[in-house]
Amino acid sequence: MPTPEEKKGLARRLNELKTEVGNLRKRLNQISDQKEALFQKKEKFKSEISELISTAKSRKSERDQLTSSVKQTKGKRFELNKEVKGKIDEIKKLNAEKRKIAEKYGIKEDPTQIKRQIEALNSKVETEVMSFEKEKQIMKAIKALKKKYEEAKNLSDVWDKIHALSTEIDRMKAKMDDNYRKVQTKARTSQEKHEEMIEASNEIDDLRKKEMEAYRKFSDKRDEFNKVNAELKEKLEEMADLNAKVGAEKKEKRHKREAADKKSLAEKKQAVEQKLKKGEKLTTEDLIVLQGD
Repeated sequence: MPTPEEKKGLARRLNELKTEVGNLRKRLNQISDQKEALFQKKEKFKSEISELISTAKSRKSERDQLTSSVKQTKGKRFELNKEVKGKIDEIKKLNAEKRKIAEKYGIKEDPTQIKRQIEALNSKVETEVMSFEKEKQIMKAIKALKKKYEEAKNLSDVWDKIHALSTEIDRMKAKMDDNYRKVQTKARTSQEKHEEMIEASNEIDDLRKKEMEAYRKFSDKRDEFNKVNAELKEKLEEMADLNAKVGAEKKEKRHKREAADKKSLAEKKQAVEQKLKKGEKLTTEDLIVLQGD
């Protein structure tokens, strides 16, 4: 049986424990809220990282496609340039052939120009009204030009080939210029995609650092939560033990009180029974004793 001092100690310790348990529960709730906030922050960073990885992969794919297209377009431009050089070489050969023919026959004019002159004079004779002398002069000039054209006819095929090649070269150069513009546009877009990919990659690295820091803080809070929870558990166990001791003491005191009450009642009952035997008058208290029985 605890001494009075021990009883006071038990009561005092129970009150202390109630305060400590209340404070620990409050602190545990705060830590739980902080821990959950840090976990959500970490998950937010994780989600953002996932989105940026998807963006970076997309930009890389777009960049690679553009880079491949630039290589193909450059290849086509190289082939066109090669063809142009080949046609320029052909024109050089034809010009050399043209000079030989011109020197051989003493031709200084383009046969096509001579032909146009003949056609213009013929049209003039057919459409204009002129004197006989004037017509004779024009016909004479036409005859001279026809002779000159026949002499220059040997150059006609060479001129036609040179003209056709020049036209083809101009067409191919225009195609090369268009090709060059496409290469520049695609290369510029490819560089933009590359820079976007690098930017996303840098953001990912930065977010990963933030995610790791958030996870470290979350882990610390989780450890703190477990530590406080273990402390709370110990306090609750100690409180349960003390409550059990106090309860046992109260139970024992109640049993003693009940035993004392029974003994007192039995003694009073015996006294009342003696009165009844003696024929003495019973008091109200005596009647209560009998009713209590």
